[in-house]
This record gives sequence, C-alpha cells and structure tokens, in this order.
Amino acid sequence: MQRAGIEKRATGRNAAALKYDILSALGAHGCAGDKHRQRLVLRLITLIVARYNWMADELCVGQREMAALWSIDERSVKRDVARLREMGWLVQKRAAVRGRVAVHGLNLARILEVTGPDWARIGPDFTARMTGSEVPVPAPDNVISFPLPQGEGGLWSRIQATLHREDPQLYGAWFAALQADAPEAGVLTLIAPTRFHADYLRSNHLHRLQRAAQACDAGLSRIEVETL
Repeated sequence: MQRAGIEKRATGRNAAALKYDILSALGAHGCAGDKHRQRLVLRLITLIVARYNWMADELCVGQREMAALWSIDERSVKRDVARLREMGWLVQKRAAVRGRVAVHGLNLARILEVTGPDWARIGPDFTARMTGSEVPVPAPDNVISFPLPQGEGGLWSRIQATLHREDPQLYGAWFAALQADAPEAGVLTLIAPTRFHADYLRSNHLHRLQRAAQACDAGLSRIEVETL
C-alpha cells in the first residue's frame, strides 16, 4: 500500500477507512512481535495518530517533542527514528538544519509489505480487503455502484471495460481514477492520482492490469504505473 507533488498519501476514495486499515495492520504486526518490536510499533502508531499529516505525507516533529510523546529521552528517540528509517518505514524528506526539525514521510508500500503476513490475525475480511480479493456484494438492480465511464473507444477504454466487467467494486476503488498515456514500444503507462495509489497497484494488482491489457492488445508487453 510507493511510488506525486504530494506523495504517498492515503487520500481520495475510501481514504478514511484506509487510514484505519494501515493502523490496524501496524497494530497486528506489533502485537505479533517481541517486546522491542511491540514498543517500536506502538511509538510509531502514537506518532502517526498525534502528528502525521496524511495529505502532505509529513511527520514534522522535533526530537524533544517526540521524547515527551513517547516518555523517553532524546537519545532513545534518535535510536528509534534511525531504526524506523533502516526498516524503510520512515523516509527522511528533509534533514534537520539551522534550527528546523527534520521532516519524514511514511513508506506505506513498505509498511504494507512487512505487515502483510499479519493481516490474517485481524481476519479474512481484512486480508481480502487489503489484497482487493473480497467478493463484491451485488447491488440492487436499480443501483449502479461503480458505473463505467464513457470513454473514447481507445485501448484504455477497452481495458477499463474489461476490468469493470471482471469486478466493478475493485474497478471503482483502484482503476477508475487511472489515466493512460499513449502506448509506446509495447509499454502502456498508467498515471495514478497519488504515489501510494501507484505503489499499491504495483504491489497488488499489476498482474490483473497486465492480463486485461494483453487481452485487449496482445502487442502490449508491459504495464507501468506512475504518478504525475
């Protein structure tokens, strides 16, 4: 759940639920670990809840403030932040200079990758939701939950129609917001609205995109998902 001006954000469709899911995944992972991992994950969750800017993907908190929040000394803060960076969960976006605190972002794709083995501890519904494999609940006949937009009949429109036909719910959640560049040398580049969106597609649904694309055009050799 990597890969925007404003990057790695849990924003857009279902953003509020996704934030809770990310925190739930972290919590389950922490509880399954030893006391050192539990403590580190608890501190990260507390920091995210208290200070993380989801829209801007920024944690802009000084070591003294973190020490107070975590009830530890600044030396321990420095150690834990370094550990989170080593794990790939925190990414430094701006170093601390001239009295300004360091700015970090969350590598949500890496967090989802590491916590994935613990999703089953939450429940099969959670795993299905996070992997996009949950079975959609049929909508009443008079309701269209995720209508297929009327395209121009080009390649991407045909791929969209295929994806929508296979799973309207999944299409609405992850594929409807994508835009496509013109194919070049057998490569179709899709543009996602956020870096997190692109990361998640690459990690979980790239095979589905490639299968649908090749069904519509056998000459396509690869799908790439990027952000603006």
